[in-house]
Amino acid sequence: MPEQHQLIVGPVITEKSSAAFQARKEYAFRVQAQATKPQIRAAIEALFEVTVTDVRTLVVRAKRKSYGRYVGRRPAWKKAIVTLKEGDAIQVFEG
Repeated sequence: MPEQHQLIVGPVITEKSSAAFQARKEYAFRVQAQATKPQIRAAIEALFEVTVTDVRTLVVRAKRKSYGRYVGRRPAWKKAIVTLKEGDAIQVFEG
């Protein structure tokens, strides 16, 4: 299993994740595929010094892409949606 700083690949910044942040203070992260909810919770708390109240995960399915006659696919990846304690914030999203 990767170290805590390697579990979190990066933030997911899209219109949908920005709307979820504005409405419910939920943060979305791209994480390693083998990461579990307790490991994600510990990594977020250690990296950003916040208190996590809820972690939800989902696997984003692979997409088939074609470019002319060449066909390939994007890989599947895991997303974690994290809710923080009232008053806590992560500066990456507030930027």
